[in-house]
Amino acid sequence: MFACLFSFFGEAFAQGESEEGGYLVPAIVDENGDTVPNLLLPQVYVYPVLVFKDKKQEKFYWKTVRDVKKTLPYAKMIGKMLKDIDKDLAALPNDRERKKYMEAKEDELLETYKPVMRKFTLSQGKMLIRLVDRECDKTSYQLIKQFRGGFRAVFWQGFAKMMGANLKTTYDLSNEDDRIVERVINLVEAGQL
Repeated sequence: MFACLFSFFGEAFAQGESEEGGYLVPAIVDENGDTVPNLLLPQVYVYPVLVFKDKKQEKFYWKTVRDVKKTLPYAKMIGKMLKDIDKDLAALPNDRERKKYMEAKEDELLETYKPVMRKFTLSQGKMLIRLVDRECDKTSYQLIKQFRGGFRAVFWQGFAKMMGANLKTTYDLSNEDDRIVERVINLVEAGQL
């Protein structure tokens, strides 16, 4: 059994290749002198097989997979950036400095990510809005309002509404669509999808 597991997971956990063509992995020598490989296996998610009612539901699932794969890295990056920004803002002495910092940060982020975001489809943009809420526990609208003020938040919400999106969209696991998104996220992060 270890040989089977080793051949399957060996490359992922190898410390280096041996001269015989195998892999060097950490091992434990027990009190009987037996050497047992010591491998930390990745978490594997097991879900019931999806049975689609119709082609529309199957199409929704695969579109969700595509959108999650494209937007999840950006949502995670946004979550990390917001933590850094919060830390930086806390260190600034007054509101004027915070406002100046946020304007500079906004310009920097727009310059960096605007070309990438423009290539997102509407469904990918909507997915990013949901995933940002998942990562930050705040809607995109709340984040804009917190960092750039109510007027900007209302402006961007109006713009999003014209495009068919909603910055106030929340990520809620009681919603069937969000449960499917969570399933896809788990499988993508585990490398199973």
